[in-house]
Amino acid sequence: MSTLQDTSAARWAMALTEIQSVTGTDGEAGFAGRLVGLLRASSLFAGRHEDIWTVPVPGGHPERACVCALLRGRGTRTVVLTGHFDTVGLDDYGELAPLACRPEALKPALAERLRGEAATAAERLASVDLEGPDFLPGRGLLDMKAGLAAGLAAMEDAAADPDQAGNLLFLAVPDEEVNSAGARAAAAALVELGRERGLDIVAAINLDALVDDGDGSAGRAVALGTIGKLLPSALVVGRATHASDALRGVGACALAGALAAEVEWAPELLERTGGETAAGVTLLGMKDTKQGYNVTTPERVWMFWNVMTQRRGPGEVLGILERLADRTARTFMDRLGERSGAALGGVPVLTFDALRREVEGRGEAAAEALAATAREAAARRIDLPEQSRIVTERAWDLSGRSGPAVVLGFASMPYLATSLGNDPDARRLEAACADAVAAVAERHGTSIRLLQFFPGISDMSFLGQADEGAVPVIAMNTPPWGAGIVWPDGPALGGVPIVNAGPWGRDYHTRLERLSVPYAFDVLPDLVGEIARRVLSS
Repeated sequence: MSTLQDTSAARWAMALTEIQSVTGTDGEAGFAGRLVGLLRASSLFAGRHEDIWTVPVPGGHPERACVCALLRGRGTRTVVLTGHFDTVGLDDYGELAPLACRPEALKPALAERLRGEAATAAERLASVDLEGPDFLPGRGLLDMKAGLAAGLAAMEDAAADPDQAGNLLFLAVPDEEVNSAGARAAAAALVELGRERGLDIVAAINLDALVDDGDGSAGRAVALGTIGKLLPSALVVGRATHASDALRGVGACALAGALAAEVEWAPELLERTGGETAAGVTLLGMKDTKQGYNVTTPERVWMFWNVMTQRRGPGEVLGILERLADRTARTFMDRLGERSGAALGGVPVLTFDALRREVEGRGEAAAEALAATAREAAARRIDLPEQSRIVTERAWDLSGRSGPAVVLGFASMPYLATSLGNDPDARRLEAACADAVAAVAERHGTSIRLLQFFPGISDMSFLGQADEGAVPVIAMNTPPWGAGIVWPDGPALGGVPIVNAGPWGRDYHTRLERLSVPYAFDVLPDLVGEIARRVLSS
């Protein structure tokens, strides 16, 4: 290996990447135990095995757990270094799948494959990258085991200081790629964990990756918050009729198509903060609910969108979508009326919460039938959008309503946006980041920028300073809430000032996933350590 790849960060990154940990598999469940073994065998925790422990993750595989490792210094102030260890699957590697978690073996094999078949711009760029020394491929190396490795390398550097101020708590979690069950379990346990271990947790650094198809100037960054993600949904109900008598009905597919066109990239749902723009709203799924072919027009269509947020709350997002749906329905029905020569009336737009209240108003039997549907859907372990569809359709049936109508809600686990608060710990962390970025960039002769928002969804939404007051609006309008989505009755978010400082690379979640080696193995551990030192010594 090169000198750079023989660093502490590189050794940890190779060791972690070689352990397969695809979300939802036995590999992910067993990763915690194997990581504990690696930590106990390391010089970092020699003779201090009591400072390594696990936090169980409810639901799923009984062995699935978060891993904690504590490096103690002077005092109780503590910075958490955190990231996820689960990865997406390996199938996209095809014949190279056996090498997918062996970066140094994968690199020449993938480079050779790309020499003969690079057809897209992404493949041609990957081919160029892999011919040189600066990029290394591998499933999960970029997303995000190199980040975890940088955290461990920073801890090793801190351990060499006999007068280290404060403590570093390494926290590795599963399930970020699906529902963040690991981060949610850790967030709920942080307060008690700090009390038990005598820790004052004042800040956290998430170690997730950024993507940059250029020279790295966009990828080398510290983000002071993260975007949020919501999954608004719509059950579009028409009025079914025989196709030969189409003018007597209202086509749910046609109305849904009009709504899809109106909402796609809607500027009303696009957020900008300074020069940073969240991704535009886009439709992620849409299907009618007919079970087979016949010449009756579809009565119902289910659809859901990806909406990224920066500062906007779920109530505001739902309100905007209501206005878009109402405008779409009025325009659509007016157009049909002009074509048919008859006044067709309006299309009610209502929230799932309003529909649920109508069902509950019909008596205990109807309310229990709806709750039972939610429990049954959760027991089937189907995805949350499908659970949401089933429960919403059942609520519609129980309400006694007839179409047309549009029922809006949310269809998945919420990821709330985070930003640093105005409390002293948050202000101290922000200042430490600004100073560390300047110092480390100068030390390494490179550039590192500060962002307001990490542009991808992340576990920061559960560990950081998000608005927990937004949760009730989501809960009331998310059909699987309390069944497929289990949320603690008390505080569920960590509330810790958190930033992101991770590696950069290209094309994660594809076979071309590759890491910028110089930044990840040299600059990043220094950056993470510098931020932590400045927080703990101030």
